[in-house]
Amino acid sequence: MPPRATTILPVLWALLAGPAMGFDLEAHRGGRALLPENTLPAFANALSMGVDTLELDVGVTADGEVVVSHERGLNPDLTRGPDGAYITPPGMPFVKLRLDEVRTYDVGRIRPDSGYAKQFPDQRALPGTRIPTLSELFALVRKSGNMRVRFNIETKIDPNHPDETLDPQAFVTRLLSLIEAEQFSERVMIQSFDWRTLLLVQQQAPKIPTVYLTLQRGSGQTVALDKATNWTAGFSPADHGGSLPRTIKAAGGAVWSPYFGDVTGALISEARGLGLRVVVWTVNKPDDMARMIELGVDGIISDRPDLLRQIAGEKGIALPAGTPVAP
Repeated sequence: MPPRATTILPVLWALLAGPAMGFDLEAHRGGRALLPENTLPAFANALSMGVDTLELDVGVTADGEVVVSHERGLNPDLTRGPDGAYITPPGMPFVKLRLDEVRTYDVGRIRPDSGYAKQFPDQRALPGTRIPTLSELFALVRKSGNMRVRFNIETKIDPNHPDETLDPQAFVTRLLSLIEAEQFSERVMIQSFDWRTLLLVQQQAPKIPTVYLTLQRGSGQTVALDKATNWTAGFSPADHGGSLPRTIKAAGGAVWSPYFGDVTGALISEARGLGLRVVVWTVNKPDDMARMIELGVDGIISDRPDLLRQIAGEKGIALPAGTPVAP
């Protein structure tokens, strides 16, 4: 290779990979405090304001379509049927619905009397909004002309509810085949609390970074420092000096994504020393955002990407340019 080429190629790679290597500003579910979560209007809003990464969740329907949704099925707090009434709990799993059936539901307005509505009182309702497919999201990004934004895609699989999704192998195979067919492999990360899916991604698509989600507190706890859990695919921090970062490194992860309340400066330093990036979820208050940045996290996932842009800018972080687009 000519000497000039050996100089230019690393520079080009650095330019192309810039957002992935710097601070990662992620719009959680597209920015659900602002617009209906995991919908094309929310993602269009995030693209228009400027984020590094669109964070989202996916499931697979009975006819093999990859749809964007945080729940494994229809969410009664968000979903209305053709009659305009909110569905009754529990919502039907996507694996038992065809895409044409999923299309009949409206997810553009939170159920007014729900806890979710109290959590996000300022979310702008958009009645008539439908659950999108992952292909439709990719099409929206192409339409925006944004060549740099990345996708942090969570596999919505729960080892405690195997009947509500495809099995991990089938789920991962379908997701990866779609990503490859859409030619977005170089702009995708796959995240999960269910580490089984991450191990499969590492085997089948080793160039795609895997993001190990963790929660260490409350009834939703997914990891424990003294044992393996149903979520950790047989990996136990007890086998790695009680260290969660060392466990994730041993599993083959590229990114540790903990609940922000679980991290300390020491843990972040340990993870960084192992070559892991640390991207915390879900941070919505200005003081918490500032504290996480000061602790040295590599990125923040937030329901308020607009507020996160403000705080990051005040901390001297270069902000991604917006690419205005209509859903």
